[in-house]
Amino acid sequence: MTVAQSPTNVANRRPETLSRRTDLNFVAIDFETASYRADSACAVGLVKVVNGDIVDTAVHLIRPPTRAFAFTHIHGLTWSDVAESDDFGGLWPRLEPLLDGAAFFAAHNASFDRRVLHACCQTYGIAAPSLPFRCTVQISRRAWNIYPTKLSDVCRELAIALNHHEALSDAMACAQIVLAAHQE
Repeated sequence: MTVAQSPTNVANRRPETLSRRTDLNFVAIDFETASYRADSACAVGLVKVVNGDIVDTAVHLIRPPTRAFAFTHIHGLTWSDVAESDDFGGLWPRLEPLLDGAAFFAAHNASFDRRVLHACCQTYGIAAPSLPFRCTVQISRRAWNIYPTKLSDVCRELAIALNHHEALSDAMACAQIVLAAHQE
């Protein structure tokens, strides 16, 4: 999906707002995992932001290295949902172009998503991206003093739509949190 920006949106922005946003380039990412193994990603959602505008999204099911599913009760996914999907090694080369021009990844509880990304890369012999991660838990606490800081709590506080534990919805929420904090 590509989201085009209409010329009126640019024209109506105050110059200081536009200049503040022109360097805001990042990718929000969210993984769902099948089990306690860090390399058990079974879904990924990505939202690309360029100059402060959401320009692309991607969501994919992923076939993890084993059939073990311990978290179906959280995200609703089972082995039969992902059995015909690409594994991470086959999928990542198609997703990597979304990182072009990005300064960082954004994720809620970023240490989790970083760990999953790096474990999946290691399992499939792929060089892990060198982009740093920014955590929307920490951003939400600093910008708005939101506690508790679960993604659902932050989204409720900021009136961001969320279908929690659906990878693209979670990634979109993270992108919107970063954008909202940047406007503060």
